[in-house]
Amino acid sequence: MSDTILVVEDNPLDIELVQIAMEKCGFPHEVEVVRDGEEALDFLLASGAHASRVRENPAVIVLDLKLPRINGIEVLAKIRQTPELASIPVIILSASAIDKDLEAAHALGISSYIVKPMEWQGFSEKLCHAMEAQTSHTRQSA
Repeated sequence: MSDTILVVEDNPLDIELVQIAMEKCGFPHEVEVVRDGEEALDFLLASGAHASRVRENPAVIVLDLKLPRINGIEVLAKIRQTPELASIPVIILSASAIDKDLEAAHALGISSYIVKPMEWQGFSEKLCHAMEAQTSHTRQSA
Protein backbone atom coordinates (compact mmCIF):
# COMPACT_ATOMS: atom_id res chain seq x y z
CA MET A 1 0.00 0.00 0.00
CA SER A 2 1.19 3.49 -0.82
CA ASP A 3 1.75 6.08 1.86
CA THR A 4 0.55 8.80 -0.50
CA ILE A 5 -2.72 10.68 -0.53
CA LEU A 6 -3.41 12.40 -3.83
CA VAL A 7 -5.27 15.70 -3.53
CA VAL A 8 -6.77 16.95 -6.80
CA GLU A 9 -7.76 20.55 -6.14
CA ASP A 10 -7.26 23.86 -7.94
CA ASN A 11 -8.11 26.23 -5.06
CA PRO A 12 -4.97 27.05 -2.98
CA LEU A 13 -7.03 27.77 0.16
CA ASP A 14 -8.82 24.42 -0.07
CA ILE A 15 -5.47 22.66 -0.59
CA GLU A 16 -4.13 24.31 2.56
CA LEU A 17 -7.26 23.36 4.55
CA VAL A 18 -6.99 19.72 3.43
CA GLN A 19 -3.32 19.60 4.40
CA ILE A 20 -4.00 21.17 7.81
CA ALA A 21 -6.90 18.77 8.44
CA MET A 22 -4.72 15.77 7.57
CA GLU A 23 -1.98 16.97 9.90
CA LYS A 24 -4.54 17.52 12.65
CA CYS A 25 -5.85 13.98 12.14
CA GLY A 26 -2.34 12.60 12.45
CA PHE A 27 -2.19 10.80 9.12
CA PRO A 28 1.38 9.70 8.37
CA HIS A 29 0.78 9.82 4.62
CA GLU A 30 2.66 12.02 2.21
CA VAL A 31 0.31 14.44 0.44
CA GLU A 32 0.76 14.95 -3.30
CA VAL A 33 -1.19 17.82 -4.85
CA VAL A 34 -2.19 18.21 -8.49
CA ARG A 35 -4.25 21.17 -9.67
CA ASP A 36 -6.37 19.92 -12.56
CA GLY A 37 -7.95 16.79 -13.96
CA GLU A 38 -5.41 16.26 -16.71
CA GLU A 39 -2.53 16.43 -14.24
CA ALA A 40 -4.37 14.01 -11.95
CA LEU A 41 -4.60 11.42 -14.73
CA ASP A 42 -0.96 12.01 -15.70
CA PHE A 43 0.04 11.45 -12.06
CA LEU A 44 -2.03 8.28 -11.71
CA LEU A 45 -0.88 6.83 -15.04
CA ALA A 46 2.73 8.05 -14.67
CA SER A 47 2.51 9.87 -17.98
CA GLY A 48 3.02 13.41 -19.30
CA ALA A 49 4.71 15.62 -16.71
CA HIS A 50 4.69 12.66 -14.29
CA ALA A 51 6.21 10.10 -16.70
CA SER A 52 9.32 9.72 -14.53
CA ARG A 53 7.29 8.94 -11.40
CA VAL A 54 7.41 5.40 -10.08
CA ARG A 55 3.88 4.19 -10.68
CA GLU A 56 2.33 3.33 -7.35
CA ASN A 57 -1.32 3.97 -6.57
CA PRO A 58 -2.11 6.41 -3.79
CA ALA A 59 -3.84 5.08 -0.69
CA VAL A 60 -6.71 7.55 -1.23
CA ILE A 61 -7.64 10.28 -3.71
CA VAL A 62 -9.33 13.48 -2.50
CA LEU A 63 -10.97 14.85 -5.64
CA ASP A 64 -12.68 18.14 -6.40
CA LEU A 65 -15.36 18.03 -9.10
CA LYS A 66 -14.99 21.52 -10.55
CA LEU A 67 -11.52 21.32 -12.07
CA PRO A 68 -9.86 22.97 -15.06
CA ARG A 69 -9.14 20.99 -18.24
CA ILE A 70 -10.83 17.71 -17.21
CA ASN A 71 -13.57 17.83 -14.58
CA GLY A 72 -13.69 15.58 -11.53
CA ILE A 73 -16.49 13.33 -12.80
CA GLU A 74 -14.47 12.62 -15.96
CA VAL A 75 -11.37 11.90 -13.84
CA LEU A 76 -13.38 9.60 -11.60
CA ALA A 77 -14.86 7.78 -14.61
CA LYS A 78 -11.35 7.24 -16.05
CA ILE A 79 -10.13 5.93 -12.68
CA ARG A 80 -12.99 3.44 -12.50
CA GLN A 81 -12.47 2.35 -16.14
CA THR A 82 -8.76 1.66 -15.63
CA PRO A 83 -8.33 -1.77 -14.00
CA GLU A 84 -5.13 -0.91 -12.11
CA LEU A 85 -6.74 2.26 -10.67
CA ALA A 86 -10.34 1.11 -10.17
CA SER A 87 -9.99 0.03 -6.54
CA ILE A 88 -8.47 3.29 -5.24
CA PRO A 89 -10.81 4.88 -2.69
CA VAL A 90 -11.98 8.33 -3.82
CA ILE A 91 -13.33 11.02 -1.52
CA ILE A 92 -15.11 13.84 -3.31
CA LEU A 93 -14.53 17.29 -1.83
CA SER A 94 -16.63 19.73 -3.82
CA ALA A 95 -18.64 22.92 -3.57
CA SER A 96 -21.32 21.23 -5.64
CA ALA A 97 -24.35 19.89 -3.82
CA ILE A 98 -26.28 19.47 -7.08
CA ASP A 99 -28.16 16.18 -7.18
CA LYS A 100 -26.78 15.41 -10.66
CA ASP A 101 -23.19 15.63 -9.36
CA LEU A 102 -23.95 13.62 -6.23
CA GLU A 103 -25.68 10.89 -8.24
CA ALA A 104 -22.91 10.75 -10.87
CA ALA A 105 -20.22 10.49 -8.21
CA HIS A 106 -22.07 7.79 -6.27
CA ALA A 107 -22.76 5.84 -9.47
CA LEU A 108 -18.99 5.78 -10.08
CA GLY A 109 -18.32 4.28 -6.66
CA ILE A 110 -16.98 7.02 -4.42
CA SER A 111 -16.15 6.41 -0.78
CA SER A 112 -17.45 9.70 0.56
CA TYR A 113 -18.82 13.05 -0.63
CA ILE A 114 -18.01 16.17 1.39
CA VAL A 115 -19.63 19.46 0.38
CA LYS A 116 -17.54 22.58 0.89
CA PRO A 117 -17.39 25.20 2.18
CA MET A 118 -18.31 24.46 5.72
CA GLU A 119 -17.09 25.68 9.04
CA TRP A 120 -13.60 24.46 9.92
CA GLN A 121 -14.52 22.03 12.72
CA GLY A 122 -17.15 20.27 10.63
CA PHE A 123 -14.83 20.13 7.63
CA SER A 124 -11.87 18.68 9.50
CA GLU A 125 -14.02 16.14 11.36
CA LYS A 126 -15.72 14.93 8.16
CA LEU A 127 -12.44 14.70 6.27
CA CYS A 128 -10.69 12.93 9.17
CA HIS A 129 -13.56 10.46 9.47
CA ALA A 130 -13.63 9.76 5.71
CA MET A 131 -9.84 9.41 5.56
CA GLU A 132 -9.70 7.14 8.60
CA ALA A 133 -12.34 4.86 7.12
CA GLN A 134 -10.43 4.59 3.84
CA THR A 135 -6.89 4.31 5.17
CA SER A 136 -7.86 1.68 7.74
CA HIS A 137 -9.77 -0.24 5.04
CA THR A 138 -6.74 -0.04 2.74
CA ARG A 139 -4.41 -1.26 5.53
CA GLN A 140 -6.69 -4.23 6.19
CA SER A 141 -6.80 -5.11 2.48
CA ALA A 142 -3.00 -5.02 2.12
